[in-house]
Amino acid sequence: MELRKSFYIFILFALILSSITYAQERRKIVIETAPFFDKDEDKFPDATILTRDDMSQVIISHDGIIMWCDQAIYYGKEDFIEAYGNVIIKQGDTITMTSNYAEYSGITKLAFASGDVVLTEPSSEITTDTLFFDRVKQEAFYKSNGKVVRDSSTITSVIGRYYMEAKKYQFVKDVKLVDKDYTINSDQLDFYSETGHAYLFGPTTIESETSTIYCERGFYDTNNDTGYFVKKSRIDYDNRTVEGDSIYFDRNRSFASATNNIKVTDTINNFVVKGHYAEVFREKDSVFITKRALAISVQENDSIYIHSDTIRVTGPEDHRITKAFYNAKIYKSDLSGKADSIHVDHKTGLTQLINLNRFSSNTAFTTNRNPILWHIDNQITGDTIHLISNPETEKLDSLKVFNNAFIISKDTLGDGFNQIKGQKLFGLFKDNELYTIDIIKNAESIYYSRNENDELVGIDKSKSGKIKILISNSTMDEIRKINRIDGAMYPEEQFPKNDRILRGFDWREEERPLSVEDLFKDDPPLNLPIIKGLKDYVPQEDFFDEALIKRVKASNKEPENSKKENKAARNIPKKLIEAKKKARLKKLEKTEKEN
Repeated sequence: MELRKSFYIFILFALILSSITYAQERRKIVIETAPFFDKDEDKFPDATILTRDDMSQVIISHDGIIMWCDQAIYYGKEDFIEAYGNVIIKQGDTITMTSNYAEYSGITKLAFASGDVVLTEPSSEITTDTLFFDRVKQEAFYKSNGKVVRDSSTITSVIGRYYMEAKKYQFVKDVKLVDKDYTINSDQLDFYSETGHAYLFGPTTIESETSTIYCERGFYDTNNDTGYFVKKSRIDYDNRTVEGDSIYFDRNRSFASATNNIKVTDTINNFVVKGHYAEVFREKDSVFITKRALAISVQENDSIYIHSDTIRVTGPEDHRITKAFYNAKIYKSDLSGKADSIHVDHKTGLTQLINLNRFSSNTAFTTNRNPILWHIDNQITGDTIHLISNPETEKLDSLKVFNNAFIISKDTLGDGFNQIKGQKLFGLFKDNELYTIDIIKNAESIYYSRNENDELVGIDKSKSGKIKILISNSTMDEIRKINRIDGAMYPEEQFPKNDRILRGFDWREEERPLSVEDLFKDDPPLNLPIIKGLKDYVPQEDFFDEALIKRVKASNKEPENSKKENKAARNIPKKLIEAKKKARLKKLEKTEKEN
C-alpha cells in the first residue's frame, strides 16, 4: 500500500515538473522562419546568426509578440535576440513597433529599439530615436526626444512614457502640442490618446491667433476644443486679459467663463472689471461680471470706481460701453453717486445715472429714491443724471439733471440746509469742480445767507423761473434769481421751522460712499464656491524601477563576479543599476539592525 502511494506521489511530481518545464519552454523565444542559419564564434560566441532571403524575412515569436527583421543574432542560452534591418514587432492587433535595430530578452520581456523608431497604437503614433518597451508593465518609454501624432495634433517632448492599458501618455520637459488652431507649451502634460484629453501641469501656455492662455494646472479637450484652467490662470485676448481662480474656455464659441477673484483688464482703455463670476464673449466684444462686481476706470490722478450687482462691458475697443445695474454706485475722491443703473459711454465720456421703473413702493430701494450724486458738499438728485467728461483729458466737463432736480448742501455752521430745486439742472466743471449751476423752470430755493464773518444774516426763500449759481472753492458765491415770482429774507427766529425744507427734500448722507470699500457695505455676505476638479501632478515613477532591475539581474546566467556582459542590461544606465543595488543593500542593513 505504501509502495503504491509513493508511486502515485512520484507520478504527480513528474507531471508537475513536466508542466513547469513545458511552461518554461513556451516562454523561450521561438524562431518561426529563418531562411539562413550561420555561426561566428569569434564575433558572436554562443549565438546563431539568422538571415533573410529574397522571399522572406526572419520571423521570431515570443509569448504574444511576433518580430520580423532582415537579420537576427540569437543567444539561446540567454534567450536574447538582436534584430537588424526593417525590424517590426507586433503585439496582438493593437501595438506595432518598427525600427532599424531592436533588442529583446525573452526572460525580462524588455525590448529596446533604435533608429527611426515608430510605435503605433490605434489612436496615435510615437516617433523617436530610441525606445524601451516593457511588456510586463505594458509601458513604452523614451528619454531623448520623441514625437506623438494623433489626428491633427503633434506632441513633442524630451521624455515620454506610454501606458498601454490606460491609453495614456505622460510627457515631461519641453512639452509642445501643435494643432492646426493652437499650440500648447508645458512642463508636464498627461495625454489620453482615445479621448484626446490633455492634463497640463506647471507653467503652461496655449497660443492661437485670437488668444493666449496661461495656467499652472489645467485640462484641455483636444477633440472639442474646450478647456478648464486653475492656478494662476489667465486668458489674453486681442485687448483684454481675463484672470481668475478657475477659467472655462470654449474655442468654438469664442467663450470663456471665470470663477472667484476675477480681473478683466482692457489694455487699450485702461479699464478694469473685477468680481467673482464672469462670462466673456470675444466675437461680441462682451464681458458680463457679477458677485461683488467692480469696474475701475484707471486714470492718472483719480480713478473712477463703479460697483453694482452686475456689470456688462460691450463694444469694440474704440467704443466701449459699461452698464452697471441693480443698486449701482460710483465713487471717486471728490464725486460719488448711486442709482438703480449706471451707464458709461467711454468714447463720448457720458455717464448716466438712471432709475428703472420696476420696483414697488414697498422695496428698500424704490423709484421715488431718485438717482443721487454727491459732489464735495452738495447732494444732487433727479429722475436722471448725466455726467459728461472729456475722454482725452479725463476731466469732468458738465452735469445734467432731468426732471425733479434738487440740490442740498448743509449750512456750514448751523443745522439748516441750503436747497435749490427745479425741473432741470445744468452744471459746468472746471478742473473737476463745479463753478456754475443753472436751475431751469419752476426754481425754488432756501438759502442761509452769511456775511464775511460767517454770521447768519437771514434765511432766503424764494421762487423764480430760473436760478443761476456761481461757485468757487466749493462755496456758493452768488445766487442769481431770474424772473423771481415771490420770496423774502427772513431772520432766523422769524422763519418757521416747518418751512425750512422744500417739498421733495430727502437728505441721504448715510448712503454716501466715502471710500471704495463703502461701495460694498450694503452687499449681502459673499460665499465663494470651492474650486474643485484637477488633482496635483503625480510625477512619473522610474521606468527602470526595482522590479525591472530584478528581472534584468535574474536574466544574467553568468556568476556574480563574471565580467561577461549581461546583454539584457546593456541599454540600462549602469549608474541606475548600481544605485538600486546600493539602496537594496542599505535597506537590508537597516532591517538587520532592527532585528
